[in-house]
Amino acid sequence: MTGGLFSPLVERALRLAARSHREHTRKGSDVPYITHPLSVALILSRAGIDDDKILAAALLHDAVEDTECSLEELGGEFPAEVADYVEALSERKRDESGHAIPWRQRKEEHLARVAVAEVPVRAIALADKLHNLGTMLYDLDTSGNLWERFNAPPGEIIWYHREMIETAAGTDDRLRDLAEACRQLLEQLEENVRSNAG
Repeated sequence: MTGGLFSPLVERALRLAARSHREHTRKGSDVPYITHPLSVALILSRAGIDDDKILAAALLHDAVEDTECSLEELGGEFPAEVADYVEALSERKRDESGHAIPWRQRKEEHLARVAVAEVPVRAIALADKLHNLGTMLYDLDTSGNLWERFNAPPGEIIWYHREMIETAAGTDDRLRDLAEACRQLLEQLEENVRSNAG
């Protein structure tokens, strides 16, 4: 990090993320949503990524997609790269006429955008999936309550995670460890689905 261990840029991103998500909880729980972007940034840091702009974008990666925060607001407060990374990570949930885009179409559009994105975007996407998969397994182990919270059946959720992991990983060795950690958790989740279907 620049300027020692404390980063004003990361702090600014953390505060905006916390304010933007302050009314939100994790799907199907009472856990404050801010735990997710914080965990994504922590995963990246543990993976050796210490670029402040990447960590700031990790903290803000769901802010535009899920809150009133806009890309214009990010562009005014943060370096251009942060806003660019967040834009690439944000799913488009409504079409030009304001109608909701079907789940599968949204995911396919998002996959196509990540496929051509820069390495920082793909690293954040992998850390995002790693945290989501980890919390899904955690919830299965502790409460068994999981699949009814999604807008798609288990097979589609597995499909999306597998496709995003492989799309984000590409052939870049810098993303190998993050991708492999995702694959291991996805395999455990698939095994759970198979065992419950049998």
